[in-house]
Amino acid sequence: MVEGAKLMAIQLTEGLYRRLGDMSAESVQKNGSSSSCNGSVSMSLSNSSVGSNSITATLIRPIRSRTRTHPGVALGLGSQTLGDDALVQALMDEASPTEGLDQYDDWTIDLRKLTMGPAFAQGAFGRLYKGIYNGEAVAVKILERPENNDDTAQIMEQQFTQEVMMLATLRHQNVVRFIGACRKPMVWCIVTEYAKGGSVRQFLAKRQNRSMPLKIAVKQALDVARGMEYLHSLVFIHRDLKSDNLLISTDKSIKIADFGVARIEVQSEGMTPETGTYRWMAPEMIQSRPYNHKVDVYSFGIVLWELITGMLPFQNMTAVQAAFAVVNKGLRPTIPQDCPLSLADIMSRCWDANPEVRPPFSEV
Repeated sequence: MVEGAKLMAIQLTEGLYRRLGDMSAESVQKNGSSSSCNGSVSMSLSNSSVGSNSITATLIRPIRSRTRTHPGVALGLGSQTLGDDALVQALMDEASPTEGLDQYDDWTIDLRKLTMGPAFAQGAFGRLYKGIYNGEAVAVKILERPENNDDTAQIMEQQFTQEVMMLATLRHQNVVRFIGACRKPMVWCIVTEYAKGGSVRQFLAKRQNRSMPLKIAVKQALDVARGMEYLHSLVFIHRDLKSDNLLISTDKSIKIADFGVARIEVQSEGMTPETGTYRWMAPEMIQSRPYNHKVDVYSFGIVLWELITGMLPFQNMTAVQAAFAVVNKGLRPTIPQDCPLSLADIMSRCWDANPEVRPPFSEV
């Protein structure tokens, strides 16, 4: 029972999304199938994520016949039309009330201005869709409200409220822009800008582990560092900084996304430890020890290595093997010999086992 509860906590605090068919080789090996996917993923979850092997899609049952589909539900999703998509129907049902959040009513989206497009990521409790809101391309996250599990519903409501609170607060060119949110009787919805270029991990995967020009890698790393410096200045911890959550906008700049597991930094005791992804996760988080904002600096060190090399961290290991080696053997990715010494020094300091050695993002 304890293990089951722990697994549920892991699933809830993870981004809970995997790209539709855009799986890594590790994922294909474990799940036995793959297919293609287009679009950017701001809340993606590959099988390198904590507890991801256990995640299955459990979307809500078909809506009763009383549901009236909104005119915006028009585009197709493979062989299934969006009019048959239960999550979309639950969101666009004109017969059910639309609610905002207390103190955030100004951010309540007007569903009459939303046109739903195809889903491009899904997970155990919801899906991500491309859409158009008020003439702008957007990413729409729809989460199912569990009907028969009050504890799970309460945790998810807290996650939803927390994410809206954070996104409504943040204003930075390197942080994904929040557009709005709403609550319906059966689902929650969060709308953000849509990053046409997809995620950094997708971009690197398409290059087949070939390193990108150093100038571009440094520019992208600076974008991440500036966005994270801003986040930390507001006393927020991201806790899931990785290439899957770094989006490439139309002007090629990087935007930090997925604040579903981020939270206000009040104290280190009692913070949920099994968030994030093992390949990018700081040792203190892997070991469920108290931590602070320096876990993000560690993750940045891994991301910087990833940008410089073009490779997936610990790609010859499973996520669990990587976590064990990081904690028990002090293993870190191998820095290439041709890497500029200044960048190598930043990587080494950022992923130091001692959080106090890791530099603040203002210094990075």
